[in-house]
Amino acid sequence: MKKKRRWHFLRSIHFKIALVFALMMIITLEVVGAVFVRQLEYQNLNTFKDSIQLKPYVNTSLKKQLAKKNQTDANKQIQTILEDVDTNNSDDILVVDSRGNIRGTNQSSDQSLVGQKTTDNDIKNALNNGKTIEKNTYSDGNRYYTMITPLINSQGNENNMEGVVYVRANLNPVYQNINSITLIYLFAAIVAIILGLLLTFIISRAITKPIDAMKKQTEQIARGNYSGHVKVYGNDELGQLARAVNNLSVRVEESQESTESERRRLDSVLDNMTDGVVATDRRGNVIIINDEALSFLGVTKQQVIGKSILDVLHLRDRFTLKDLIEDPGQVNLDFSDRDHKLILSAHFSLIQRESGFINGLVCVFHDITLQQKIDDDRKQFVSNVSHELRTPLTSVHSYIEALQDGAWKDKDLAPKFLKVTQDETDRMTRMINDLLTLSRMDSGTQKYDTELVNMNKLFNYILDRFDMIIKTDDNPKKKYSIKRDFTKQDLWAEIDTDRFTQVIDNIMNNAIKYSPDGGVITCRIYEQKNRIIMSISDQGLGMPKKAIKHIFDRFYRVDKARSRAQGGSGLGLAISKEIVEAFGGHIWVDSVEGKGSTFYISLPNEPVEEDLWDEGEA
Repeated sequence: MKKKRRWHFLRSIHFKIALVFALMMIITLEVVGAVFVRQLEYQNLNTFKDSIQLKPYVNTSLKKQLAKKNQTDANKQIQTILEDVDTNNSDDILVVDSRGNIRGTNQSSDQSLVGQKTTDNDIKNALNNGKTIEKNTYSDGNRYYTMITPLINSQGNENNMEGVVYVRANLNPVYQNINSITLIYLFAAIVAIILGLLLTFIISRAITKPIDAMKKQTEQIARGNYSGHVKVYGNDELGQLARAVNNLSVRVEESQESTESERRRLDSVLDNMTDGVVATDRRGNVIIINDEALSFLGVTKQQVIGKSILDVLHLRDRFTLKDLIEDPGQVNLDFSDRDHKLILSAHFSLIQRESGFINGLVCVFHDITLQQKIDDDRKQFVSNVSHELRTPLTSVHSYIEALQDGAWKDKDLAPKFLKVTQDETDRMTRMINDLLTLSRMDSGTQKYDTELVNMNKLFNYILDRFDMIIKTDDNPKKKYSIKRDFTKQDLWAEIDTDRFTQVIDNIMNNAIKYSPDGGVITCRIYEQKNRIIMSISDQGLGMPKKAIKHIFDRFYRVDKARSRAQGGSGLGLAISKEIVEAFGGHIWVDSVEGKGSTFYISLPNEPVEEDLWDEGEA
């Protein structure tokens, strides 16, 4: 924790302001110190150089002595001149003639050098070039300043090199003085830096304290707490900034309340819409989706937020985001699967600013599955009716033409042609009646005269009628029998007996049509979970598995050729389904191809007192 606080302090503006001031002060003092020390060194060296230079009259005297031919007398005079020179600052002075011979020195211990050839290369260069040479040298840990001055005697237009004066002086006293002054400056600079740092921390604290208070207030605003206010310490820029933060807190609170109110209103509108709504950002990623859209798509909000709308709506193979932006419009989306059918109509529109900048897309879609099914059914219905009516009409027209062409005169053919014409006409009449019944059921105008009925007796009554048909049929094409398997418990249901009799007649007629010769039709009735279950099983051809789910569709036939040959309209089971569902029931079929089919009817059981049934009504 202490380490974190320390690093936090090092990253704070308090520390940064102090650091900036400290660095500025150090840089300033360093620059001033460097300039000061450099200038001090320059001034001291110039003063020192001026002090060790020989006077002009000394150089003149030395030139005269070097020009004499009597070297012994000249050397004495040179020695005398050097002894008279003030050599407090000079370590060593040599006089060398133009031939490189040492003619004099101010050091009494080095008088043996007089008369010897010099070995100093700088002296030789000065003699050859006639130029003054100045340089700093180091020897035995000491720093020396060396100056070699040529002694040139001018006579008319000629300059005669008489020799040079070699002066070497110790610079240690000069640099010691400079170092002493530098140390004093450094001490003063350190004291100034320490005082400046203390002052800087005080000033930075005074600056950062209101800034820190404003930072805390903005953090509270970010967390949604608008109750705090920043203390105003003055009327300067920081005071004005504090007032601005306080004003911002009030404005943000008002804006947040307004935004939250609008958001709640928008959420309420989106949640209560019956249409699905999806909104995206300018990159096409989903940012808003309502519950209805999630229900349509069968996903959760976490699964789609942030994903491309092309992937969410499975449009990537059909469109690009550019296509939707450039030409937004309406698209039908098919989300059907094996279990249920779902078709959505999606309408895309752009989210644009007043400047025309596109912020994203809005997609509104609603379920058109039922509408699509109605359209498909209507098309199929028209097609099937046209086809079903065309066949008997064509047959009737053909036989009537044959009668008109003279067949009515044939006593054997005419009755047969008229019988076929009558059968086809009856077939069209039944089909039109069935269509009218379905139309009334679809429009909700079909009326039912319901009453409580003993289903055991009603079912038995209908089957007795079919048994009577079997007995009275003098020339049956095939033999069949009806087997009953009834529960002894009386089962009651509220139904329209005429309409329900129509349902049982349709199923029994189909069972008789498709049962083989000698087949047994088994009829059962029993109770299961407070439901009346009635079943009719035959031993006929059965149905393939793919046909079972379509058997209650209008005009659907498993074997179209055989159904038409036996006079079926293809509407009986569709009408039966509508009637059973109108009574709160359910009808379905189980079938194995080649082994027969079993139709089931489920109705709600309405238990009543036994004496409510009139024995004679059934």
